[in-house]
Amino acid sequence: MLDFMPQVSMINGMEGIVKQTIDPRIAHPVVGKFFVGELVWHVKQNYRGVVFDVDPMFMLTDEWYDKVAVSHPPKDQPWYHVLVHGGTQQTYVAERHLHSAADADPIDHPALDQVFSEFAKGRYWPLQTIN
Repeated sequence: MLDFMPQVSMINGMEGIVKQTIDPRIAHPVVGKFFVGELVWHVKQNYRGVVFDVDPMFMLTDEWYDKVAVSHPPKDQPWYHVLVHGGTQQTYVAERHLHSAADADPIDHPALDQVFSEFAKGRYWPLQTIN
């Protein structure tokens, strides 16, 4: 079960549309390469999933980082919470290990309805959005 509800908004700025996630646990928007609802591919672990939250930087413990993040990805870049297709796993992944998924097929995960309202146009749409 998820303990918070990430929210997504699109900002129309000088550089075009910028994707950002509003995380209620931190005071500022997170701008990253991927957005909440985007289908992604983990290039090292070879699985597909959907982003359900974005942290502006690594936000877990140093103990977790030393034990799990064996390739030592940068802590000062965005990290993503991902629901893994075909299982019940949720992963925490550094931006450098993700690519946009090559296909636009929905994923299978039991927590989808806790975060997303629908799947349309090749992405998941969050339950709540901020405009």
